[in-house]
Amino acid sequence: MFVIFFSLQRIFNSFVYTEKISNGESEVQQKGDVVDIKGMGTVQKGVPHKCYHGKTGRVYNVTQHAVGIVVNKQVKGKILAKRINVCIEHIKHSKSRDSFLKRVKENDQKKKEAKEKGTWVQLKRQPAPPREAHFVRTNEKEPELLEPILYEFVA
Repeated sequence: MFVIFFSLQRIFNSFVYTEKISNGESEVQQKGDVVDIKGMGTVQKGVPHKCYHGKTGRVYNVTQHAVGIVVNKQVKGKILAKRINVCIEHIKHSKSRDSFLKRVKENDQKKKEAKEKGTWVQLKRQPAPPREAHFVRTNEKEPELLEPILYEFVA
């Protein structure tokens, strides 16, 4: 059953091929997409090397059944941009840029509104401010003194 589905999937992908291809989860990969590499044991062809498992890269080439990905790899003291080819079953879209793109849209909206009103708006993210000053109530309990236990040599 799985073999038939897999071969039909390959045939279907060869018909659809035009700088976009679809993997089994109906994801379309395009040049420039950010993808996560995750070797899948059920498909042995086009498996990435173990050092690339879990890495994130950018698609630079699309073929019928695989994609070329640029991935950073640390070799001793250097980080090299490696180009690897991986079958589409072993990759999925990365969600690492979603929050960034969402923030960009929100900032554009804020800028547009501020320009209409003629005001200034803060676009930079700010760290959480320190807690406000407050009294710590002990409810009439005495503070406990914490100290380490003395070392006892047992012979």
